[in-house]
Amino acid sequence: MATKVPEIFGEYVFSDKVMRDKLPKDIYKALRKTIDNNTHLELDVANAVAVAMKEWAIEHGATHFTHWFQPLTGYTAEKHDSFISPTVCGDITMDFSGKELVKGEPDASSFPSGGIRATFEARGYTNWDPTSPAFIKDGTLCIPTAFCSYSGEALDKKTPLLRSMEAISTEAVKVLKLLGRDDVTGVSTTVGPEQEYFLIDEEDYKKRKDLIFTGRTLLGAMPPKGQEMDDHYFGALKPRVSEFMHDLDEELWKLGIPAKTKHNEVAPCQHELAPVFDTTNVAVDRNQLTMEVMKKVAKKHGYVCLLHEKPFAGINGSGKHNNWSITAGGENLLDPGKTPDENIQFLVFLMAVISAVDDYADLLRLSVASAGNDHRLGANEAPPAIISIFLGDELTAVLDSIENDTFFDKKGKVQMDIGAKVLPHFTKDTTDRNRTSPFAFTGNKFEFRSLGSSFSVAGPNTVLNTAVAEELSKFYEELKGVSKAKLPEAVHALIKKAIKAHKKVIFNGNGYTDEWVKEAEKRGLYNFRSTPEVLPRLVEKKNMKLFEKHKIYSETELKARYEIMLENYCKTLHIETLTMQDMIVKQFLPALMEYSDELVGSVLSKKSLSSSIKTGAEEKQAAELSDLYQKIYELNEKLAKDTKKAGTIADYQKQAEFYHGTVIPDMEKLRVVADEAELLLPDEFLPYPTYEQMLFYV
Repeated sequence: MATKVPEIFGEYVFSDKVMRDKLPKDIYKALRKTIDNNTHLELDVANAVAVAMKEWAIEHGATHFTHWFQPLTGYTAEKHDSFISPTVCGDITMDFSGKELVKGEPDASSFPSGGIRATFEARGYTNWDPTSPAFIKDGTLCIPTAFCSYSGEALDKKTPLLRSMEAISTEAVKVLKLLGRDDVTGVSTTVGPEQEYFLIDEEDYKKRKDLIFTGRTLLGAMPPKGQEMDDHYFGALKPRVSEFMHDLDEELWKLGIPAKTKHNEVAPCQHELAPVFDTTNVAVDRNQLTMEVMKKVAKKHGYVCLLHEKPFAGINGSGKHNNWSITAGGENLLDPGKTPDENIQFLVFLMAVISAVDDYADLLRLSVASAGNDHRLGANEAPPAIISIFLGDELTAVLDSIENDTFFDKKGKVQMDIGAKVLPHFTKDTTDRNRTSPFAFTGNKFEFRSLGSSFSVAGPNTVLNTAVAEELSKFYEELKGVSKAKLPEAVHALIKKAIKAHKKVIFNGNGYTDEWVKEAEKRGLYNFRSTPEVLPRLVEKKNMKLFEKHKIYSETELKARYEIMLENYCKTLHIETLTMQDMIVKQFLPALMEYSDELVGSVLSKKSLSSSIKTGAEEKQAAELSDLYQKIYELNEKLAKDTKKAGTIADYQKQAEFYHGTVIPDMEKLRVVADEAELLLPDEFLPYPTYEQMLFYV
């Protein structure tokens, strides 16, 4: 039976439609005012909402509620409480109050706090975010919330994001009013995060310690075929994968997540899902939920969904493209229209984004930094670590004409005729795409392509919102004293000045080339190649000043995040190196020894039968395996020694640098030799599945 999508969409969401149906008119209006205008919510309104929310949830089979929040682990967290409340008669009632809706009190002691909280200081608070709809998951009413410490510091990813959304709205409205847009009272940013992922058989996953503990393979030789034939990209979906995707779509649609596009990606077993745009904080919540649902649905189909940025060396890793735009009352402020050269509103906001990316490229690079993403950025599969902007030919020409006071030659729309009469003509886009750009303009939005697949998109969007808010603030200060008569001239001068100051960040060429790296250096652009290299920029004076000015992070919150990111990087590498050593000692070397012994036994057996039997090839292979065994053993010993040394370094920044500069090269050298030996081993001697078995039998 065919799925009736309109009937199931949002089935488990306490949506605006449900609120209109369930809430008294005055309560609905008050709640809507809070959501639309960022006003304070009164307790009597919360009480009425709580009753309606509980009744709706129970109608849909919910027995519990939870404050669903996003601590600094990068994952989501939840503590479930039932609706039941005992009565004096020994019965129960199903209760849920406004106080329970608005505030929760999870134990905060074991979440990362970067020194804000001591271990013995356990109290933390969750606070309802009414702008992100509640939903039902596994029989539990999930209420999206912020999470803060007992002393009020943000311990989550949502709170700074909401602050940044308010900041960009405030500054954008001020600029729009100067441009004559008195009708605009608020501005919001929207995001559509494309999600890449791998699917492998669960039985294979269970046999790989590296995948279980680290999310990526630490050993594994490439099979004869990888992705070089480009036959997986956009290829026909295999029946089992198609069934998974169908079920995934349905589960996401029920949760109100507008999953739109699905296809095979470049690497074998790699796929992508893309949703329709949504308000930024809602999109962030829904992307976190999407990753969780992906894993759950994959398990039902006998798969494991891998979200690590580089699960398999030698083939493409997975990213998450963050499509970002700015809207006011449903109007996209980054839509150039038919005459971008004359669209002053568009040009002002375009230059605010370009200026922000140039001035705060270090923060944007930092926002996508992690041990996993370091394997992708700068490789010929992902944008370079250098942050630059792709505008395309038309917009670049528009900016050139403004800067040089020259005439912009409007070429108009071009009809495409590709030679076969049966094919209809269509309009050619005014510019091509550039998949090598980390920050590309794609028609009416910017696509920040550098995010890793496992990332919460909250951090990058917090940085982006705040940086653009700052540039709009500067624009406002330059224009606020100008009379209406002189405003067009002043705006033109401001745009021209911004172009001259920030055009160095615009690059429309191939970001994968060595020539671009040299050119970027000449331009003075940052090139942070690793996470330890870029993390100190978070507490750089200019960046701390930015966040404090717009009330996104306090100094304490920033320093805490710096410490957490460093600690997370070190812990990730520590787990990886211990896992690799464990696999080498307990699995790989014993397998190598077993096969070597079999070869030697074969040689001795043949020689005992007859001295004329030739055994030179077997002896040569046995000697080669013995030599590789010795090299692997020695390299593993060095890795173990350096891992211990890393643990003695108290300063997390220095420890992270040691892991990057010493331990990672140790692991890479060990892997090269182990993978060389793996190619000589029959599959049956390995205690875990090979790349070939994992990637080509799904």
